[in-house]
Amino acid sequence: MKELQETVAYIRAQVSSDATAAIILGSGLGNLSNVIKAEKEIPYKDIPHFPVSTVEGHKGRLIYGELGGKKVWVMAGRFHFYEGYTAQQVAFPVRVLRLLGVQTLLLSNAAGGVNVHFKIGDLMIINDHISMFTVNPLLGKNEDQLGTRFPDMSEPYSKDLIAKVQKIAKQHDIELKQGVYTGVTGPTFETRAEYKLIHILGGDAVGMSTVQETIAAVHCGMQVFAMSVITDLGIREEENTITHEEVLQAAKDAEPKLTLLFTELVKAL
Repeated sequence: MKELQETVAYIRAQVSSDATAAIILGSGLGNLSNVIKAEKEIPYKDIPHFPVSTVEGHKGRLIYGELGGKKVWVMAGRFHFYEGYTAQQVAFPVRVLRLLGVQTLLLSNAAGGVNVHFKIGDLMIINDHISMFTVNPLLGKNEDQLGTRFPDMSEPYSKDLIAKVQKIAKQHDIELKQGVYTGVTGPTFETRAEYKLIHILGGDAVGMSTVQETIAAVHCGMQVFAMSVITDLGIREEENTITHEEVLQAAKDAEPKLTLLFTELVKAL
């Protein structure tokens, strides 16, 4: 809590904010930050106790500005367990955002398609997740100031926010998928056997982020909406090698639709 309070005090000294929404941008989706009318940009390296993203496609700055007529925080670049950070470090910025007054957290990510009906470039609303392959960020002593020891996870992704996005997508003739996101540690892409296992367990997509952030957000009372861009397909039988460059390109191609959906959702909050 002491580190959280020091971080929040530093940010509040830079920005006087009443924003109640925040967005965390995933791989290749950082250009959404260019749509924001930025009032202040703070490099992660300048923020006390903040990790620094080391992944290509993650810019590494906290942005405060206006999107869809509303004040928002935007994290351009996120932190991953596979970078060597602890689950608590991955969750740290989410808790900072909550203490800054954020009530609604919007997440995006690039994910591998496990559902056989998905294709590259699809947008998938995450309606649930499987987190058993990652380390839970709530391990250790519970901070009662943040949330309860045993948070309910029956609705980690807000049905109300999902309904809002579905309505927006219909108005703009954007096709959306919906499904279960399976979180893994990475940094390796999955083997064929692992894709099959995730498919059997009920996963529709798989990725290396999001679930730890969602758990931390739900723990401290935030509403969460999350969307995956399907950037590769791991479930098909033919030869299928995956590169990070291809993932970034697929995410970039899908970005205009994601930008529209997130902008209109912020307007509707």
